[in-house]
Amino acid sequence: MTTATWTNLQRRVKLSAIPPVYGILVVVFVGAIVIDAIFGRGQMLEQTILTNMIIRSVALGIVAVGQTYVMIGASIDLSVAYMVSVTAVMASFIMQGEQSNVPMAVLVVIGIGIAVGLLNGLIITKLKVNPFIATLGVGLLLKGFLNASFSNFVGAVPKSFQTLGYGTIGPLPVSILMLLAVALVGAFILYRSRYGAHLYGVGGSEEVARLSGLRTDRVLIVAHILCSLTAVITGLFVVSRLRSGAPWVGPDGLYDLESIAAVVVGGTALSGGKGGVAGTIAGVLIFAILDTMFNQIGMDAFLKQLLRGVIIILAVASYTFRYKGEVA
Repeated sequence: MTTATWTNLQRRVKLSAIPPVYGILVVVFVGAIVIDAIFGRGQMLEQTILTNMIIRSVALGIVAVGQTYVMIGASIDLSVAYMVSVTAVMASFIMQGEQSNVPMAVLVVIGIGIAVGLLNGLIITKLKVNPFIATLGVGLLLKGFLNASFSNFVGAVPKSFQTLGYGTIGPLPVSILMLLAVALVGAFILYRSRYGAHLYGVGGSEEVARLSGLRTDRVLIVAHILCSLTAVITGLFVVSRLRSGAPWVGPDGLYDLESIAAVVVGGTALSGGKGGVAGTIAGVLIFAILDTMFNQIGMDAFLKQLLRGVIIILAVASYTFRYKGEVA
């Protein structure tokens, strides 16, 4: 297969996942408006509600962009939740409320993120450990570090750093602009760069990619590093809103399972090689709309999780049938 043919094929596959996802997003949004009007307070279209809905999606959305990379490469990352916690704790611990400590704190957590992503990638590619087990194990290592070192909120971020979570540029919150920037950069790399084409190739068939001359191990390692870095960005955003880091902020946010769910709902195949950032953002927004609607109508927390689970199962099933149809 020539490089041009391969690239064109990957582009068609990426774009094919977008329209159904956004169709579902529109249906869910319209349905939420109707249900809120009947059973809730009829406020779904108010600007404050919509803005808060998107802001609450920022943390998950950023992590999900990174999760998209590893899942397109036919891998997965279950360590992201604890990477968020490590980032939040270490950033606030180093900053200690002092503006002068911010650059050092950011550099340290970025370094930790790169190291964790590299470790995940090396374990998977060099030791040939299943991605689920490898990243779960790394996540448990991070959990052990957190539990051994911290037991409560630690340190503080300076007021200027809180602009990341609460500031605005004109009418737009900085947090939403940050999510948009991460999504645009992520999409550009996937859709327009040589690395993006290589990642789709590795996820589609690692053996074919290797025979085509690709350094498949390197491609997957880079994907895991990028995924860990998005968890770092999320951790910085979370600590800017909480003003101090704690060991439980990542696991309590369910950023590991929720990011995987959002990516799958957005159309990325669990087997790799299909999907994209655009679909992932749609998946995140679908969850945000549902959560906002549930809150507006005062739905029981247990029923919320039950319905979210049903939605995820149906989404995975629908894409499974769709991809089988494409193969046939």
